[in-house]
Amino acid sequence: MSSASADVAIIGGGLIGTWTAFFLARRGQRVVLLEKDVVGAQSSGTNFGNLRLQGRFPGQYPLALRSHDLWEDFEALIGEGCEFARTGHLYCAFDAEEQARLEAYAQVSEQHGLTIERLVQPDLHKRFPWLGGRAVAATFSARDATANPRLATPAVARAARRLGVEIRENARVTAVARHGAGFVVTTADGTELGCGALVNAAGAWAVEMAECFGETAPVFAAGPPQFVTEPLPFVMAPSLQTIDGSVIARQTERGNVILAGYPRTAADAVANRAPVPPAKTLAAMRALAGLVPALAHAHVIRVWSGIEGYLPDMIPVIGRSETTPGLFHAFGFCGHGFQIGPGVGLYLSDMIVDGAKPAALEPFSIARFRTAATVSDKFHKEFDHPGMGAQATSPQSGQSKAAQPTIDSPGRE
Repeated sequence: MSSASADVAIIGGGLIGTWTAFFLARRGQRVVLLEKDVVGAQSSGTNFGNLRLQGRFPGQYPLALRSHDLWEDFEALIGEGCEFARTGHLYCAFDAEEQARLEAYAQVSEQHGLTIERLVQPDLHKRFPWLGGRAVAATFSARDATANPRLATPAVARAARRLGVEIRENARVTAVARHGAGFVVTTADGTELGCGALVNAAGAWAVEMAECFGETAPVFAAGPPQFVTEPLPFVMAPSLQTIDGSVIARQTERGNVILAGYPRTAADAVANRAPVPPAKTLAAMRALAGLVPALAHAHVIRVWSGIEGYLPDMIPVIGRSETTPGLFHAFGFCGHGFQIGPGVGLYLSDMIVDGAKPAALEPFSIARFRTAATVSDKFHKEFDHPGMGAQATSPQSGQSKAAQPTIDSPGRE
C-alpha cells in the first residue's frame, strides 16, 4: 500500500521535469517530483545556456517558438529572473559549402516566421569588427537569446513549490509498477508513492523506466564540456557559433566568455561522471582565438560538464507511452532541452489534464524506435569517435550495449 499519493508523479528534476510540474500545478494537479540528486544537477544546470532558434530540426520549430514565448515571459511567469538576454545569434561559415548550408537553414527558419539577416564579407566584418577574417559569411537571428542555466531550473522549481508541488531531492527511484489504473513508484528509502499519471523525465537514465513498461530507445550518455574565462573587456554581444561546431561561445555582461567544447565527450551514467578532457579546452580556445583574435590570450578559469541523454537521430522522445496509458516520456534531448523545455512542460500538462494531442509533439513519439533507428549526419559529427555513438546504457546491467542503428536518411537539422 502506498504511503502517499499524487495526481501526477514526475521522475527527474531537470528543467523538463520542473517546467512540467509548474504547468501541471497551475492546472490544479497534485504533483510530486522525484530527483535522485538535487534539482538541476546535470545538463539542465550545466549547459551552455543558448536559446537558439535558427538552425533547428524543422519539425521542432513549433515547439521551439512556443518555448521562446515562455522564455521571453520568464520573469513574469516564474517571479524571478534567470539572466535572460536577447543577445541574437551569429552563425558563421568558413567556406562556400558551409555558406550553402547556412542558407538552407535560414530558409527553413524563415518558413517558420523567424527573421534571418544574411551577411557576407566585407559587410560582415563592418558589422562585427571583432570577428576575424576566417568567416566568409554568417546569418544573424536577432530574436535568439541566452539565459543562465544555473539560475533557471532552481527558479522554476521554486515557482512550482509555491504552487504546491512537492519536490523530493535525493530520492532515487528504484521501482515503478502499474497499480490499477495508475502507478506505484518506490524510492531507495522504501517510500512508495501512488499516482494516476507518471512522467518519465529522467534524462540519460530514462530508458530504465521505459523498459519497465515494454518500451525502449537507444539512449546513451554524453556531456558537452563547458569552459569559462576570466572577466575580459566586452567584445561580442551576440552568441557566436560556427557551422562546423568548432566555436560555440558567448560573453556575459560581467565579461566572462563561456564556451562549449566540441565534439561532445562520453559520460559515465553509472558512476555519475562527465569528465572534461584538457585537450578539449585547448582546442576550443585555439578555435575561438582563430575566429575572435581579441580573445587569443584569454585564460580559462573553470571547466565543467553534465550528463545528458542522446539518441541517434538527435531528436528527443516526448509524448505518450505506446504501451501504457497514463505514462508520458520526455527524454533524450540531445543538447536541445534547455531551449524547448518550457514548451515541453506546457504541452505535457495539456496532454495529462485535457487529453490533448499537440501537433507540435508529433515528431517525437517513442514509437519510432520500434524499428532500426535513423542516424543523423549531425550525430556522426558531434561525438569523439564513430563507435561512441553506438553505445547506449543498459539499465539492467549498468554496462554498455551496441545500439547498431541503420542509416536510413540524412540528418534533418
